[in-house]
Amino acid sequence: MTTMQKIKDIEDEMAKTQKNKATSAHLGMLKAKLAKLRRELLEPGTSSGAGGGGGRGEGFDVNKVGDARVGLVGFPSVGKSTLLNKLTGTFSEVASYEFTTLTCIPGVVRYRGAKIQLLDLPGIIEGAKDGKGRGRQVISTARTCNLILIVLDCLKPISHKKLIEHELEGFGIRLNKKPPAITFRKKEKGGINFTTTVPNPKLDLESIKAVCSEYKVHNADIHLKEDCDVDDLVDVIEGSRVYIPAIYVLNKIDQITIEELNVIDKLPHYCPVCAYHEWNLDGLVEMIWEYLDLLRIYTKPKGKLPDYNDPVILPGGRSTIEDFCNRLHKGIIKQFKYALVWGTSCKHRPQKVGKEHVLNDEDIVQLVKKI
Repeated sequence: MTTMQKIKDIEDEMAKTQKNKATSAHLGMLKAKLAKLRRELLEPGTSSGAGGGGGRGEGFDVNKVGDARVGLVGFPSVGKSTLLNKLTGTFSEVASYEFTTLTCIPGVVRYRGAKIQLLDLPGIIEGAKDGKGRGRQVISTARTCNLILIVLDCLKPISHKKLIEHELEGFGIRLNKKPPAITFRKKEKGGINFTTTVPNPKLDLESIKAVCSEYKVHNADIHLKEDCDVDDLVDVIEGSRVYIPAIYVLNKIDQITIEELNVIDKLPHYCPVCAYHEWNLDGLVEMIWEYLDLLRIYTKPKGKLPDYNDPVILPGGRSTIEDFCNRLHKGIIKQFKYALVWGTSCKHRPQKVGKEHVLNDEDIVQLVKKI
């Protein structure tokens, strides 16, 4: 029996099983089995039995350039190629028939001093996660992105959105989600120890033991910090999930009414555009910048004004002076003595800081080396 046949059998059994407290452990075990089988599809050289082997294939091995990578994902003929052409000036073939783009086409958007790489990926179809079309290559490339643009045709059913989400979820991509607040630690003995500060959690000890048993884990400490379900536990144990922000780009808004547009504009994570007429493309680029959460750090040589034309771009979150040094050159940190920082990350301007100092957007940094 092929991997795909095993997956289908489990999905059929899950569909037939009623969801209640009595079946939660059994469903948890099935979800763990399903996750393990889907992992096999990602492993190089694994045959899915549904057409096409592993790997990214011709045209998919695109070098990562710039400060961030954004992937355009969607069904065929929704306007991804037109969007790439308008945003980057890169030529990606456009036609009114499906599957015009058969390989991954890269382009670059320059915005606020950052170079953002855009990838026009071939249109995915239902069953992509199982190897149909070039689905596995497309979704594997999407996993390497810092942001995914799910391009939708506003005249097509909203079910397209759910289908794409289902395909990406099947390959371990979690959209607009944070990693589950679950601490999982294997140990040598003592069985499964489950603790939580959450009242009436969705997870119970029986379900946790069923999932752990499927992974041959018989001794572990598991602590639940927030209310999570079986799927979250499976994700933590698998450890291969990627958590990527996503924007739903609703294209071809020239074909809908103002009333419909007003409704769409209020939905979270949505950005209405018309790539052909270049409507709201500036708004989309601004939204891309916001979701990428990049930092612009300006350098200041001693005795000179800051260089505002060529910022050093760092990931948002907790980028430090050490990250700043390493982005400039790997050898700088060995000569680092301290830094002077001007900006919102400091109480004083300038403030003398060490390499652990966390930077904010548009901080100015002057490095002082050891003598």
